[in-house]
Amino acid sequence: MNGTIPKNPMKLLVVEDSRTQAEYLRHILENEGYRVVLAANGLEALEQIKIDRPDLVLSDIIMPEMDGYELCRSIRSDSAIASIPVILVTQLFDPVDVIKGLEAGADNFIIKPFEPQYVNSRIHSVLQTLSRPDPDSRSGTGIEVSFANSNHTITAGRLQILTILLSTYDLAVKKNTELLETHERLNAVNEELQVTVEKLERANDDLFKENAERRKVEDALEKANKKLQLMASITRHDLLNQLMALHEYIELALLTKNAEPEKAWNHIITADGIVNQTVNTVRFTGDYQKVGIKSAVWQSVRTLIDNSLKHTSLGSVKLDNAIPAEIELYADPLIEKVFSNLVENAVRYGGTSMTTIRFSYGCKNDTCTIICEDDGNGVSDDEKEKIFTYGFGKNTGLGLFLSREILNITGIAIKETGAHYKGARFEITCPRATIRTSE
Repeated sequence: MNGTIPKNPMKLLVVEDSRTQAEYLRHILENEGYRVVLAANGLEALEQIKIDRPDLVLSDIIMPEMDGYELCRSIRSDSAIASIPVILVTQLFDPVDVIKGLEAGADNFIIKPFEPQYVNSRIHSVLQTLSRPDPDSRSGTGIEVSFANSNHTITAGRLQILTILLSTYDLAVKKNTELLETHERLNAVNEELQVTVEKLERANDDLFKENAERRKVEDALEKANKKLQLMASITRHDLLNQLMALHEYIELALLTKNAEPEKAWNHIITADGIVNQTVNTVRFTGDYQKVGIKSAVWQSVRTLIDNSLKHTSLGSVKLDNAIPAEIELYADPLIEKVFSNLVENAVRYGGTSMTTIRFSYGCKNDTCTIICEDDGNGVSDDEKEKIFTYGFGKNTGLGLFLSREILNITGIAIKETGAHYKGARFEITCPRATIRTSE
């Protein structure tokens, strides 16, 4: 406030039906040194004016009993109090509010939500106007105004009208500037939020992939643990049986070495076979205990097949590796043994007529299949499943059993589907999650 305008002796009447709004206005005005009296509506305000005339009235427009327009008209129609300046408090949602306020005789407006600085400037403006009377103010002739399909008669002077319009326009410009600044800040925040959302989406995708990989590893380790426990039990049982048989044949050899040396020698040969079988069992246990110990990894199928030739001599047999170079399989690190066993079994049991071992690849729906087939003797129908059981076979009976166990660590299945005497055919069925094309 301008220091030339005395404040301490001035009394302001605040007319507001909202107690919260009234107390807020009282706080603002009392901080400026005004004496403030409150009224809840227009009728109560008129009673207050009769008891103790205020120097200025600040009135809300929408109130029960008597609204701000009617209060303003009542003050202007009473010559004893008509000179009291009236400032209307409004939301200013419609330009008609200003015209109706001028028509009722209001001196100025305060716009909600109000700020202390703006409230003080409007009061200061009105008080300054009082010191410079408008020569044509309230001349009685009035100006007819048509707006929004309604006619209005405004008796305010040109200076008062101009002052109100300029102050209203100034506030509108200020609010619009604040709105634009807020809009720009919102745009900036929105861009930052968008970037954050994209980062979160990428992080969520990475986390999802990481969790999927972790679940694969956990499932593989759980299967491996169960298999190792089973294998420990089987191996212990087999070794005990083999050692007992070995002990018995050695005893028989000792008992017959003098009386029947040839028979004793046969017992020794049998015992030697049991020793070889025991050695194979121990070796297999060493391989089997490694299954699932290390986390599954992505490996090139074509490379795995090529590397399997390091362990097997093909002789005159041709190996046709038709697997695309970019195909990768998610499996236990021992997966190379699977392909080694398939190639070795084909060479060992395919017969002299076999000429080719071929690996191929194809996908259908949600599964992909790696196929190993040859043109050898094949597998009889009654042995198609038995060849994958522990200990079944003409050699150690452990290779295909181990192969199925290695594949099963990551949910990959293997079965024999060939025709007897037309060649063996092993299908390795891979769920989509275990096979991919490298980038």
